[in-house]
Amino acid sequence: MTDWPEARPDDNRGGRYGRGSASAQPEGARVMRQVRRGPAAPPGQGAYGGVPQQPSYVDGHDSGYNTGQVYGGGSGGDGGHGPQRPAPDWRRRIKWTAITLVTVLVVTTVGTYFWADSKLNRDVDLSKVIERPEKGEGTNYLIVGSDSREGMTAEDKKKLHTGSADGKRTDSMMILHTGDNAPTLISLPRDSNVEIPSFVGSESGKTYPGTGRQVKLNAAYAEDGPELLVRTVEFNTGLHIDHYVEIGFGGFASIVDAVGGVEMDIPQDIKDTKSGADFKKGKQTLNGEEALAFVRTRYALAGSDLDRTKNQQKFLSALASQVATPGTILNPFKLYPTMGAGLDSLIVDEDMGLFDLADMFWSMKGVSGGDGTSMNMPIAGSTGGNLLWDKAKVKQLVNELNNDEKVTVKGN
Repeated sequence: MTDWPEARPDDNRGGRYGRGSASAQPEGARVMRQVRRGPAAPPGQGAYGGVPQQPSYVDGHDSGYNTGQVYGGGSGGDGGHGPQRPAPDWRRRIKWTAITLVTVLVVTTVGTYFWADSKLNRDVDLSKVIERPEKGEGTNYLIVGSDSREGMTAEDKKKLHTGSADGKRTDSMMILHTGDNAPTLISLPRDSNVEIPSFVGSESGKTYPGTGRQVKLNAAYAEDGPELLVRTVEFNTGLHIDHYVEIGFGGFASIVDAVGGVEMDIPQDIKDTKSGADFKKGKQTLNGEEALAFVRTRYALAGSDLDRTKNQQKFLSALASQVATPGTILNPFKLYPTMGAGLDSLIVDEDMGLFDLADMFWSMKGVSGGDGTSMNMPIAGSTGGNLLWDKAKVKQLVNELNNDEKVTVKGN
């Protein structure tokens, strides 16, 4: 039972692997077709790609044949770590990243433009204004601050000290001229004595002939709105108005709050119970409520309405400078609330575009921060509480503006 089985007829062949043969090659190399003889494949390129190279036999002994390697389990040479992955194509990645960023930027910019453009309230039709002066060089904006309380709650009116009067009147009026020279901002005191000319009613379409009636300038707005105000300003100055921009109490305060407040250097202590102003002299940042009180104050000022218009000019220039800073423009968390608050509250003419609005803001910034000029309309005196314009100076001022020349006239 313990005897080995008899040898097969071919057991007498010499050099058999496993029978004490001294042959340097195993038997499988002579009888298995799938094993090829020849020079060893380069590292990483075995006969079957991932099959490791078989060990050699020296003096009839294997030199590590049973190494624990599993055929087919590797992924090539290089120590069994497989072929190296190609290096990343950074040029291609950078290219597509840049294309993606530019596409997103373009889409966002275009989307923002149409969003902002749709929010403009183009409610003023300047085509209804008759007998208009010839257009000069540059662009003239009539900027109006009204006492409109539209959209304000009772709590808002109390907080902002606006009262509850019905309708709306002009609280401030300015002409901003822009062109090749430095911008000029001219305040038109609301108590200015002007003549109401012939006009066509903005709602009725009826023609009202001029009678030489003398009124305060703000009465023109109260009588027939923006169109009659433009007609009256053009008739009494001879200056063509290209665009009309109006903002009410609530909208003004919202813009200031959206931009994070506006820093002002207040030249004196101010306390006015009617406007709600209560300020100490010096630099301070005004929020919306405080800013509205500041620009409305006149009873606490020695020059009354003339001093108030100067404060309004200073504040609007500071506001424009604040809006035009990189901290606002490049910060979407500030830019979009500011744009939303401003565009929702502005009333403009039908031909006003976003680029016109941008030109207006940048020019207002240049009034205080550059070579611009700010002034009141030249005053010669008063009659019955109405301020009389200096006609000779006004004529010279208008000629300089129409020719887009540097303004040399001095106002009050």
